[in-house]
Amino acid sequence: MKRMTAVLMALIMAWVAQGCSSTGTGKTADSAAATGHAYGRAADEGPEVGRYGGRSSRGAGVPGTRDLNDPSSPLSRRVIYFDYDSFDVMPDYVSVVTAHAGYLAAHPSRAVTLEGHADERGSSEYNIALGEQRARAVAKLMTLQGVSDDQIQIVSYGEEKPAAGGHDEASWQQNRRVEIHYAGE
Repeated sequence: MKRMTAVLMALIMAWVAQGCSSTGTGKTADSAAATGHAYGRAADEGPEVGRYGGRSSRGAGVPGTRDLNDPSSPLSRRVIYFDYDSFDVMPDYVSVVTAHAGYLAAHPSRAVTLEGHADERGSSEYNIALGEQRARAVAKLMTLQGVSDDQIQIVSYGEEKPAAGGHDEASWQQNRRVEIHYAGE
């Protein structure tokens, strides 16, 4: 029940954030993205498509491939962190997952690998399972926003590939994560 509540809250927060944000022109963030302004879409990034990849009657633009590495783009953020012993996506990271989901839904030929990780506490088996649950939680948020299951691969490394080698809370926080890796990059 706690997990379902967290997922629903995350979706509601993402929906509210999209509907309430303003670009300063009286348009919502969603309409700004639809015209290519919110993500800085360049003219040479291909035909304009709607939010979920189909042609839009409004000529909607979506984040382009360049946005994946643009430090000012939410798509450049590729790590989702988790609380201790949890696989609930924290509210701070819902917008990151939402941005990647929008990009993937609009670019059905692109695919990601979601790598789940855990800190060193707990057994190896437990940490592998926890890493997988974390990756699946991110994948579920993405599929709820139009990403195809075929675009997502899930891998869990548990505690085997730590981002930080220390044995303290600061290191453990960096190790409780899901990394988003795009195929071909």
